[in-house]
Amino acid sequence: MAMESVVQIRMDRSMKDAAEKLYSDLGTSFAEAVRIFAKKSIDEQALPFSIKKIKTHKGFGSLNNYANKKVMKNEEAIVSKAVAEKYVENN
Repeated sequence: MAMESVVQIRMDRSMKDAAEKLYSDLGTSFAEAVRIFAKKSIDEQALPFSIKKIKTHKGFGSLNNYANKKVMKNEEAIVSKAVAEKYVENN
């Protein structure tokens, strides 16, 4: 499989470091874990795990419980802008 796309995410440094250590201890990389997550999500057409406490929140649904609140507002604005630009381009 050709690696043609780059995905960037923002997260707390300590979370990134902990994830990198975890996946290293498991014999893989953080990047490979993200690819595994994406593939499993596509195969199952769902998140590959269950969310125990489900609450619906504005914007991104129950996963907001796990989100970094500091960047969420900015990300919502970016998504809204991208959707609006795509809509204008296609109409």
